[in-house]
Amino acid sequence: MILIILLFLLCCGCQEPPPVSEIDFVAQIEKHRTEKDVSFKGSENSPIPDERKTEFQGLSYFPIDLKYRFQVRLQRYNQKETFEIVTSTGMLRETMRYGYLKFEIGNSECVLQVYKLLDIQSEYPNYLFVPFLDATTGKGSYPGGRYLDFEENDSAIYTLDFNLAYAPSCAYGKAGYNCPIPPAENKLDVAIQAGEKYPTF
Repeated sequence: MILIILLFLLCCGCQEPPPVSEIDFVAQIEKHRTEKDVSFKGSENSPIPDERKTEFQGLSYFPIDLKYRFQVRLQRYNQKETFEIVTSTGMLRETMRYGYLKFEIGNSECVLQVYKLLDIQSEYPNYLFVPFLDATTGKGSYPGGRYLDFEENDSAIYTLDFNLAYAPSCAYGKAGYNCPIPPAENKLDVAIQAGEKYPTF
């Protein structure tokens, strides 16, 4: 997961992206995906098992779609509760429920909780974590859910872009990862047909 965080910070930085045309937006997403494929194939920290790297030709994605890109305000909780999020290995990680994001897809109002993983806060103090499940989970996207994340800013306005949704590192077959499982409160009834599909290599 740390590799994903580093890729995110390198691609997105600390500032919100400026308005872009649809062509530029698609180009940015495609560039991000190409860079991720290169990293997954060549990096020693890749979640792709070494013996499978030669056959790895890139990740699979839903088509890029602007309707899954939103400008949203992070509603921070005044009293921030902590709980233990369950991981893919059955371990528990101390997590803060930091706030929530509200948006609409079609006629459906959706809410996603935003978390801080407290065991990495000293190293990544501004990292905000949004794991989620949706109607594609296990039916086109990874059964263990997908992730979005943000670099916290002062404005509280974020680009919630499901075209950047990605599977956790444990999805790709390499041992040693400890991936948070999205809590039930972050299960969306709608199908998010954007972002990364179930790995098929």
